[in-house]
Amino acid sequence: MRIEYAKGHGAHNDFVIVPALDGTPDLAPDEVRLLCDRRAGVGADGVLRVTYGRQIADWQGDPDLLFMDYRNADGSPAATCGNGLRVFAHYVLEHGLAVGPEVTIGTRAGLYTAWKLADGRYKVNIGKITVANSDTWTGLDERRFKAIAVNVGNPHAVALLRPTDSVAALDLSEEPDYDRAVFPQGVNCEFARALAPGLFEMRVYERGVGETLACGTGAVATAVAYAHSAGLIGQELKLAFNMLGGRLDIELNADSQAYLIGPAVINAHGVFEGTE
Repeated sequence: MRIEYAKGHGAHNDFVIVPALDGTPDLAPDEVRLLCDRRAGVGADGVLRVTYGRQIADWQGDPDLLFMDYRNADGSPAATCGNGLRVFAHYVLEHGLAVGPEVTIGTRAGLYTAWKLADGRYKVNIGKITVANSDTWTGLDERRFKAIAVNVGNPHAVALLRPTDSVAALDLSEEPDYDRAVFPQGVNCEFARALAPGLFEMRVYERGVGETLACGTGAVATAVAYAHSAGLIGQELKLAFNMLGGRLDIELNADSQAYLIGPAVINAHGVFEGTE
């Protein structure tokens, strides 16, 4: 197993980036798990495989479009990843695969547009996001939290905690329980608490990964869930989310289009050679 890679992160949600413009390597699940292993491999929350649409068997779009083939740390494919989109955009611009500041990216969830901002951060149009189910739940230990289901290309169960609840005290070492009738294929679970108007603290358990230091689609889902619960859908909102790995900003416009804004860093390049 010899794989060229880069390493990057968005608010410390980290990725192994694998160039595969000609379709190779087409990573098997066990290879993804090894790359993401923090002891035997490079270590990451997931793998961003950089390729073209023509290399994706079920892709019906532009074959010449850059495609983010995202895999969770457990080897499973995922439709999209908010932090991953920013890191992907940063990588393709840095390596001359696209001409910025605007980049169009194909994913299993559809097309996304990302922009490099003057301050070095990236802004991604996540699309029109609406609440899928406002009456579901997620649970930790013996406690059950009311949750709101939001689909952001991937499924989320958002629990908006009371002001007296402690986000820091939550035990996310194991996967939270959730409503399997609503989420038959699993779900990303967000636990958020308002600190001030427009400012939240949040932790996330990502499906197929575990707790991550940040989650871009989770921040979008939580912003939409908050707007729904507060009766603010259709209003322009700017919300900020403090996560363990840093801050992500969400903008919602009057048409429910969601924009994710945050950092993207490439911090290493190398060749992985090894077996488990």
